[in-house]
Amino acid sequence: MKKKYRFVFRSVILLLLLLAVGYTLYQNVFAKENEVILGKEAPNFVAQDLEGNTFTLSNYKGKGILLNFWASWCEPCEREMPYMNELYETYHEKGVEILALNADETPLVIDAFIQKYDLKFPILQDKGQKILRLYNVQPLPTTVLINKDGQVVQVVTGTQTKQDIEELLQEIIP
Repeated sequence: MKKKYRFVFRSVILLLLLLAVGYTLYQNVFAKENEVILGKEAPNFVAQDLEGNTFTLSNYKGKGILLNFWASWCEPCEREMPYMNELYETYHEKGVEILALNADETPLVIDAFIQKYDLKFPILQDKGQKILRLYNVQPLPTTVLINKDGQVVQVVTGTQTKQDIEELLQEIIP
């Protein structure tokens, strides 16, 4: 009887090892082609603002992009949004665009947030958090810097001060 249990136990262990090895190989061979990698092209996406205007990342080639992922319930997001708003016009004139992707909140919540801070830059909806997953965003806020050639130059997580945001914007002026 002990031999039978040993055989079953060893078989289960072997099966688990094979599954782990298979999963690892699958992840390495079939990794997302759109994975965010520094120095590589940023994964393209299409998103809409609350008015239904469509924004496609690839249309911004030639400009620097500060791509910010946020949510209204995220206190650090709330602290840095006014800084981005203050700097938007100055850096927009220099060829830098700020795009803020909301993490799938309702239009009512997004609009209230926009009104509260009188935000001037494009606030986009990430319905179903598809873009959040595409960019493998974990904590909010996360900011992705994209240069004029469409390449990811930096990924920053956590709250940024006004000085931090200005330094990031200066880094991607075309």
